[in-house]
Amino acid sequence: MAQFTLYSHGGGPNGWSVAFILKALGLSYETKYLDFAKGEQKSEEFLKLCPNGRIPALVDSANNKFCVWESKACMKYLIAKYDTDKKFGVSGIEDETLLDTWLFFQASGQGPYFGQAAHFKMFAPEKIPYGIERYAKEVQRVFSVLESVLSKQEWLVGGKLTIADLAFITWNNFGLHALLPEGVDANKEFPAVVKWHSKLLELPYVTEALKERDEVMKQ
Repeated sequence: MAQFTLYSHGGGPNGWSVAFILKALGLSYETKYLDFAKGEQKSEEFLKLCPNGRIPALVDSANNKFCVWESKACMKYLIAKYDTDKKFGVSGIEDETLLDTWLFFQASGQGPYFGQAAHFKMFAPEKIPYGIERYAKEVQRVFSVLESVLSKQEWLVGGKLTIADLAFITWNNFGLHALLPEGVDANKEFPAVVKWHSKLLELPYVTEALKERDEVMKQ
């Protein structure tokens, strides 16, 4: 029986960030994919786990069925409790604060802005040029912030791969290929980001999770 239950969605980027770290740490888990079309994320049963009614939520059966929601909180919980060698974490208040800074930047900057860019560009019933332009420029700005740091160092925090890096992968997949303003070439404007993202995609547990996502999306 799997230790963890991950409530997620095939096409939702945030749940896969949690899957990366579960796989990387070799933790057993079962994924329950919620059907948004049926409103399962707003069901009474799921709201008991996640009052926000959004994925992901993670239940740890080995810890009295402790439930944590919000993808970055899930990732922090997993490394705090199960990454005893600090393979994906850091030590010291300074690096821990920097790691939190990047996680908060991803959660408050990358995720929402990239999500709005995707909405206005690909899913909105009416094409609104102002919305498309505004959020495409925010995507460009977020990548500029990452480029300013990654052009000087290999990883975001502590000179090593951490959950801060893993947290950006799924939204980068959308942003680099589909969400930038027209005419902006990611390879030319953000070469360090592209190189960093390519290295992350080559990690075996990331490759495995994204292959699983592709299979789920075919169903």
